[in-house]
Amino acid sequence: MRVLIICLLALFSSVCMASDAKIVKVNIEKTPAQKFNISVTLEHSDEGWEHFANAWRIYSPEGELIGERVLHHPHVDEQPFTRTLLGLSIPAELSEVLVVAVCSKTGESKQSYKVKLH
Repeated sequence: MRVLIICLLALFSSVCMASDAKIVKVNIEKTPAQKFNISVTLEHSDEGWEHFANAWRIYSPEGELIGERVLHHPHVDEQPFTRTLLGLSIPAELSEVLVVAVCSKTGESKQSYKVKLH
């Protein structure tokens, strides 16, 4: 029982110390084909394969997932870093979207980055 408690405390403390990925900047460009190219700059204290910023997501203001850019590896020595999602279809009736960063340990960040569409 004591070993189980120690293991649970170690797991809980490592999750509590894990930080959310932070969105530093977002650039959205509308293409002639009425699609969007989205570049997101993230900052996160990536530690390696067990703990890194592993995605960012685009949501409507109502919370509907519109798109996702999966990040396939840690960026330990490249902070902050920018990655792009090309040719995303965003419903024409939306005037803004929310961008949310994702961490492999903590999941989606509690804060979102609101971006107005032109």
